[in-house]
Amino acid sequence: MPLVKRALLFVMGGFYVFAGVAHFTRPEFYLRIMPDYLPWHLELVYLSGVAEIALGVAVLVPRLRSLAAWGLIALLIAVFPANVHAAVNGISVGDADPVWNWVRLPFQGVFIAWAWWYTGEAASNRGAAPNADTA
Repeated sequence: MPLVKRALLFVMGGFYVFAGVAHFTRPEFYLRIMPDYLPWHLELVYLSGVAEIALGVAVLVPRLRSLAAWGLIALLIAVFPANVHAAVNGISVGDADPVWNWVRLPFQGVFIAWAWWYTGEAASNRGAAPNADTA
């Protein structure tokens, strides 16, 4: 794996672990954007936090990388309605101006593309002899 791609993999994994932990340390941040039509807001915030932590770690494991990357894509799609809800309803997230919710929406596509970049890694490394390129 090229050095830049490897470095960005660790950035991505760390990003999701950090965000997942934040679901437990600052759940109010995520509760604010939960759409009213969803039940069990706090439980869903915790569940998505667990998913982010687990997938953020799993994407760093070569044998799990492809599956974890697909899991991250599914998670990003699953939480997208909450981001749309925040934008449409002008909900302030933290101290940010609600207009940032609109700016944030296209980044879901960037994050999906970033995870997709790693969906083929496990398949391409399967059966290969371990070496420095299979971190």
